[in-house]
Amino acid sequence: MTLYRTHTCGELNINNNGEDVLLSGWINKKRNHGNLLFVDLRDTYGITQCVIDNKNNLFKKIEKIPLETVAQFQGRVVTREKDTINKELKSGEIEIKITNFKILGKTKELPLPVFSDQEYSEEIRLKYRFLDLRRSKIHENINLRSKVISFIRKEMEGFGFLEYQTPILTSSSPEGARDFLVPSRLNPGKFYALPQAPQQFKQLIMVSGFDKYFQIAPCFRDEDARADRSPGEFYQLDIEMSFVEQKDVFTVVEKLLNNIFKKFSSKKILNEKFPQITFSDSMLKYGSDKPDLRNPLEICDLTEIFSRTDVKFEIFKKLVKEGSLVRAIVTKKTKNKPRSFFDNIDRWAKEEGSNGLAYLTFENEENKISGKGPIGKFFSSDACKEIMKKSKAENGDSIFFSCGNKKDVEKLLSLARDKIARDLDLIDENIFAFCWIVDYPMYEIDEKSGQIKFSHNPFSMPQGDLNKLNLNKPLDIKAYQYDIVCNGVELSSGAIRNHIPELMYKLFAIAGYNKQSVDEKFSGMINALSYGAPPHGGIAPGIDRIIMLLAGEKNIREITMFPLNQNAQDLMMNAPSNVEDNRLKELNINIIKKK
Repeated sequence: MTLYRTHTCGELNINNNGEDVLLSGWINKKRNHGNLLFVDLRDTYGITQCVIDNKNNLFKKIEKIPLETVAQFQGRVVTREKDTINKELKSGEIEIKITNFKILGKTKELPLPVFSDQEYSEEIRLKYRFLDLRRSKIHENINLRSKVISFIRKEMEGFGFLEYQTPILTSSSPEGARDFLVPSRLNPGKFYALPQAPQQFKQLIMVSGFDKYFQIAPCFRDEDARADRSPGEFYQLDIEMSFVEQKDVFTVVEKLLNNIFKKFSSKKILNEKFPQITFSDSMLKYGSDKPDLRNPLEICDLTEIFSRTDVKFEIFKKLVKEGSLVRAIVTKKTKNKPRSFFDNIDRWAKEEGSNGLAYLTFENEENKISGKGPIGKFFSSDACKEIMKKSKAENGDSIFFSCGNKKDVEKLLSLARDKIARDLDLIDENIFAFCWIVDYPMYEIDEKSGQIKFSHNPFSMPQGDLNKLNLNKPLDIKAYQYDIVCNGVELSSGAIRNHIPELMYKLFAIAGYNKQSVDEKFSGMINALSYGAPPHGGIAPGIDRIIMLLAGEKNIREITMFPLNQNAQDLMMNAPSNVEDNRLKELNINIIKKK
């Protein structure tokens, strides 16, 4: 027995019948039945029902206690009547007959209820996050997060990895997102940066002769909020390995994710051996490099169909001649869907900013295939057969077309694929569908400048025979870069690293960096690689996104203990905040107010 409790609120059961106990926790709920007052006492372990009858002189005092008061109850464990047993509670077969109580912590009037999971505004929830975290759903999410991270550490150690910590104060990176900067008092006018990721440090760990590194790493990026990304900071499982190929990284990550998702979810894993999809195939079939493989719909290219003379759909034919492409989605057995189904999809597409989605349905009448719908008359029977062959459509299926430049068509059909699948209820929510996206292009064209830039991680190793690499055709170069995706959510990017300084200079030169700029911007890395670096590679799955999938949440706020709001503000601690002038002077900083 301690000063405050003999048991927790989730511990007592029928085996404790007749025992005198002391419990402490929060008043979760009260129910006054006139002659009896029931009080649900809650702590992080569960809820125990306590009861007192109106003949007890403590009845009226306990009746007045506000919800969320921290209280201590003394009493005896008794079994409940059969018809009052609560099977949803661990302690549901017993209750505590109160003999005494004490107030341990008073409460003010609550700005939001704790005993329900009713939705409240982000401002209220984050300002009073300490109350929000008491609510059962989010409380369980945070506990889940802790258990998953603990499990990951044990698994990684079992795989032979050791955890090392990398610096939080480092140099600013010219690549990636915007840095958070920290002024240096001892070095006036200079700044540290909080790490966007431990990328360079974990590679340096490999150069230092350590073989298998991991870290539950905090990362900091000054970027706008998204549902799956918190502004300010997030955590990732940072992994790096020496003397490995791409397949070795895949083996470790597949084992780990299979073990995590089996341990913490009852949902089925679609393929325990994760399929590998090339970047180009993913963009063609799904319009995205983050495909949701629970969705059976696929996109196909039908551009060449519109060069046929027996296709009279002149709008598309004209656009194709001007360089546009046509891609389409087939929906199975939708012949008998009402016209409103198709028109709603077309209307939705226009709301997304496109010209809509043209559509037709294939029908076989008297052994003759025809297209039914607004544009069906523009396609001959032979043209319909060719479309069906290329798209693997069958009689009674429908097809939606999009025409335009590659990027716009991919974006629209990626969204349409998800929209149509949900309208047709094709997605099994009880499945986790993992896949690898591989063979990313090393470079891409910057839309604004027209210049060649790295498409992914600039420290990646190019594919192929390094002695025969054609640097004159950089857009043809593929890299050993890969993403892990689950249910349409990108969990991580990774790569086999370029550990050869001479090759790195050549690759950076293509993206506009001369040798001097590489030496200046990546001095620590390029210098270290010059002293005998092993082939190495790694990956960094996002902890937050893993927890989101396991908890079935759509917003990262629901699995983060103290998140910032959409404007990167901590409403509870009032950060960011103003700093006194003498502190700014000490840091050699002068604030210039905007007009």
